[in-house]
Amino acid sequence: MARYAREVAVVAFAQSDHLRRTDELSEVEMVMPVLHQVLAATGLKAGEIGFTCSGSSDYLAGRAFSFTMTLDGVGAWPPISESHVEMDGAWALYEAWVKIQTGEADTALVYSYGKSSPGSVRDVLTRQLDPYYVAPLWPDAVALAALQAQALIDAGETDEAALAAVGARSRDAAVANPHAQLRGPVPQGDYQVRPLRTGDCPPIGDGAAAVVLAAGDLARQLCERPAWITGIDHRIEAHSLGLRDLTDSPSTRLAAGHAGVFEAPVDTAELHAPFSSQEVVLRKALGLTDEVSVNPSGGALAANPMMAAGLIRIGEAAARIHRGASRRAVAHATSGPCLQQNLVAVLEGDAR
Repeated sequence: MARYAREVAVVAFAQSDHLRRTDELSEVEMVMPVLHQVLAATGLKAGEIGFTCSGSSDYLAGRAFSFTMTLDGVGAWPPISESHVEMDGAWALYEAWVKIQTGEADTALVYSYGKSSPGSVRDVLTRQLDPYYVAPLWPDAVALAALQAQALIDAGETDEAALAAVGARSRDAAVANPHAQLRGPVPQGDYQVRPLRTGDCPPIGDGAAAVVLAAGDLARQLCERPAWITGIDHRIEAHSLGLRDLTDSPSTRLAAGHAGVFEAPVDTAELHAPFSSQEVVLRKALGLTDEVSVNPSGGALAANPMMAAGLIRIGEAAARIHRGASRRAVAHATSGPCLQQNLVAVLEGDAR
């Protein structure tokens, strides 16, 4: 029995070059080339897309309803069916996938973007914390990730040398990724918040990404080797960090179980692990062995455009299937402090 009502696949993926600063570009100017590229890959025009969904953050842009500006890059006239999530684009992809499952669309354009360079992203991210007890203390994302890393070290699950190796491997893998912000040998540097050094933390930068989804036979017409989404699920953990075991991610494990990750081996894993310590947690939650190629694109340690890095993990996994480098891949996206919210998708080269 099929897991879902309709077969849905990623048929195209595009992303920008991820840069430390893009002062000369507006969000619209950053997104438009990516949209044109992903549509060109399918031969579709904007007016032929059944549903459009975007992911971004008004907090990064510093103004309300900022996503409406990027609709100029999509082309909203004649009127289109469109939606937006104040989340990473991976969750916009989930909404688009649901739309196709209901039969209300056969194709979907999903895009996301973020410009972290204009302000202090470490301060901005404190606004997602508990507004009464935690946010007034202004603990930033690096400090919270350091708590998680220290918990892992205290539990004997990793050490600073192992964390450094994760960062080194990720940036070595990024050498083959022309879009990555950091590539090749990158010094571990000084402590940002002990035990995390600069090399354990993601770069701050700007970027955008887009994918096209299509259903059934249409996907086969648009793409020679579609990346079928054979499973997808997302879960959330308690908002309060004091109620969670930071050395584990039960929400990732639960989402993976519902997505079918454990039903067959995977050969590729694109994990949204902005900090080296979070890869340790995700590997355990997903049961990944050393035979699995983890973050062959370099992952979020090589490029971490806010609101797009999770969608890029799905896109990178799909791209490997498109070119025949992977048969069955797992893609992961996260949001919130210390892996609070987690989305897991399974992509396969052949439909079941």
